[in-house]
Amino acid sequence: MASLILEGGTFRPIFSAGVMDAFLDYEIMFPYIIGVSAGITNGFSYVSKQKGRNLDILMKYRLDKRYLSKRNFIKEKSIFGITFAFEEIPNHLLPFDLTAFRKYQGTLLVGVTNANTGKAEYLNGLDLDDKNTMIKATCSIPGVFPVCILNGQEYYDGGIADSICIQKAIDDGNQKHLIILTQPKGFKKEASKKTSAIAYLLRKKYPKLATTMLNRHHQYNQSLAIIRLLQKENLAYVIQPSIRISSFEKDTAILKSVYTEGYQYVVDHIAEIKQFLNE
Repeated sequence: MASLILEGGTFRPIFSAGVMDAFLDYEIMFPYIIGVSAGITNGFSYVSKQKGRNLDILMKYRLDKRYLSKRNFIKEKSIFGITFAFEEIPNHLLPFDLTAFRKYQGTLLVGVTNANTGKAEYLNGLDLDDKNTMIKATCSIPGVFPVCILNGQEYYDGGIADSICIQKAIDDGNQKHLIILTQPKGFKKEASKKTSAIAYLLRKKYPKLATTMLNRHHQYNQSLAIIRLLQKENLAYVIQPSIRISSFEKDTAILKSVYTEGYQYVVDHIAEIKQFLNE
């Protein structure tokens, strides 16, 4: 069996949610799962075997101002309603099945970026607390979220230091890898003016983080290069959407169509996927 690697991208991983829901229908569960940001967040519902939960959250709350709006900055210094999105929804409105989640016997790693070192760290997802602090940490996009404090350390979005955790999966001894990307084929990450501006604002407090942010596109493209080499050796299987959508896509019909594309891809390629996993 291969490792499962999940890229983030705010709402783009709804594609990954569709893929993982199809995996649940075909009773495919990976023994090693790693990812960052919304990618690994969606992966938690996969581990708890709650098919459709990630889609339900976006369909019900994407346009809810409690979930995402500028007014949330007043109370929580975040465009997201942190308490609403990461506590109220999973603990009460669309409950996360923690009991089923705890039954998972494999390795579940959540990538985060240490704000002070600028380096990636990988947390044990099974150590999740009832406030979902670990999930908050991996989703804490600079400029959108405040820094997240966990176990006395300051963390930001895991995708800053390691957007696609292929090297970590290799280092941990996995021989094959199924990778769900949220950008279409041919995508190459470029330097971003927005990222540069945020790095400039953070440079005094977190100089190493700022450097990591400025180099993020190089790290991302290096990971893609590693994946391409693995594909040539039939050691990596990549699933990715056909189109690129906004990371903050507002149209729920588009979000649902992207989810459906991910689900349908697995249905259409299940024999090929099973062959890759079982070889």
